[in-house]
Amino acid sequence: MTATTHTPHPHHTHEHGTGCGHVAVPHDDHVDYVHDGHLHRPHDDHADECEPAAHTVHEGHDHDHRPGCGHVAVPHGTHVDFVHDGHRHAAHEDHWDDH
Repeated sequence: MTATTHTPHPHHTHEHGTGCGHVAVPHDDHVDYVHDGHLHRPHDDHADECEPAAHTVHEGHDHDHRPGCGHVAVPHGTHVDFVHDGHRHAAHEDHWDDH
């Protein structure tokens, strides 16, 4: 499993799950939900912000993600991630990072 921080999203009353209306993003052993430009992970009786704890380069990734490339685009903060092979790719300098 990719290391993530355990950061509860305070005052989050919406319960994420199948059919909740938010884009579901498979992520390792769980599902994140896109909400207000960031990703929520259901955890116990609350939602956590699901963010990587480290910078992880996706080695040997020659596909150039962009709108219309065939992968789900996920608005995330100030940029757009793309769901590819069960994880998110984020543009970083001259390569893609795994999230």
